[in-house]
Amino acid sequence: MIFLALSILSSTAIFLIFKLFSKFKVNTLHAIVMNYVTATICGIVFQKTTIHIVDIPQYSWFPYALVLGGLFILVFNLMGLTTQRSGLSVVSVATKMSVVLPIIFGLVYYSESLGYFKIIGIVLALAALYLTSIKTKDGIKVKTSNIIFPILVFLGSGIIDTTVKYLEGEFIAKNDIPIFSAVIYAVSAIIGFGLLAFQALKGTFKFQLKNVIGGIALGIPNYFSIYFLVQAFRSGILDSSGIFAINNVAIVMASTILGIMLFKEKLLPKNWFGIGLAVLSIILIALERFEM
Repeated sequence: MIFLALSILSSTAIFLIFKLFSKFKVNTLHAIVMNYVTATICGIVFQKTTIHIVDIPQYSWFPYALVLGGLFILVFNLMGLTTQRSGLSVVSVATKMSVVLPIIFGLVYYSESLGYFKIIGIVLALAALYLTSIKTKDGIKVKTSNIIFPILVFLGSGIIDTTVKYLEGEFIAKNDIPIFSAVIYAVSAIIGFGLLAFQALKGTFKFQLKNVIGGIALGIPNYFSIYFLVQAFRSGILDSSGIFAINNVAIVMASTILGIMLFKEKLLPKNWFGIGLAVLSIILIALERFEM
């Protein structure tokens, strides 16, 4: 349970740091690239066994890590584009509801248990994710011409989580989690530097120290959010579908409560109802362990 709690805390810290980005006018793309550099360094530093760079392409998970690295930064840019076209609530819902994909994968591929408590808990968790993500009275509205972007965010986010779980179960040795993460983030960083180089050629790049500091602050919890999530999978406390559901709903609940406390955010009645459903869903999914 400790690893799941640490993953939730790390991911909640990511949301809080993104909030601070807007407050201090940090360039998100520049900070994201520096975040990938920081996360790569974390992976290298925390790798316990000696790894030679020339040997890394020989690992069975290496091709998947390359694809994941590209997906990380692609989904980030899709999220930015979706925010511009349809608003932050649409991105929030698409990202958080994508948890349904790894949940289905765990239930089907690994034949994970599906008792009454778990079924009700997952349904309530999805409802909670939706209700806590909507910050306007009118709900979310997406133009037909823009619908493809939240769909791509939904698919991309879900594929990333599903792939991480699949690789953890099939390819990644116990001591290789740090270097696996480092390779993913390194690929994202390389692509990110390519985007920054393109900006420099266009004359739109402007170096600011606060973007570097913001990226470092983001990179540390970003690395540990993945590291602790993989460790939670291996702890045996719950199966992957339960862990994904609890992880996502607890992150939303924690970040919402901290948003109220630290940023004086105002919640609608449906947001509070969503928090209540989140608590109930966590209890029900946790009780699945004791269901006969």
